[in-house]
Amino acid sequence: MEAPKRRRSLVGNNRKSSKRAPTEMNKDDDHVTATSEEFNDVEVWNTLSNGFKRAQLVLDQNRDLIRRVNDNHLSRIPENVSRNVGLINEINGNISRVMEIYTDLAVDFSKKIEEAKSGDTTATTSGSYGCGQSSCGS
Repeated sequence: MEAPKRRRSLVGNNRKSSKRAPTEMNKDDDHVTATSEEFNDVEVWNTLSNGFKRAQLVLDQNRDLIRRVNDNHLSRIPENVSRNVGLINEINGNISRVMEIYTDLAVDFSKKIEEAKSGDTTATTSGSYGCGQSSCGS
């Protein structure tokens, strides 16, 4: 049987033992099981995951808004059709928020890659992902 393959790092090949620092202990055998590289991988994955979740929330809101716009249009009731202006404006605003989320993700991911290359792990991510000024439904 073949041994499981080690997962490749997203943040580079920081293989110098002097740069490795323990980040967590295995409670079963009290040995250090994670390195700063693995911690950075988890941090990068969490950053990406949280950003994609926030973007998906906004996209789900847009799906609902588009369905409502379509229902209003099909009803041909003037009051319902006039509501579409506000709904479409909200859809446009949500599209801008999704663009901000993806931009923040790209910047944060690039920062993490640069940190890994330089060995600096003290910088932080922006964390807002386009949800600072209005709610993301969470």
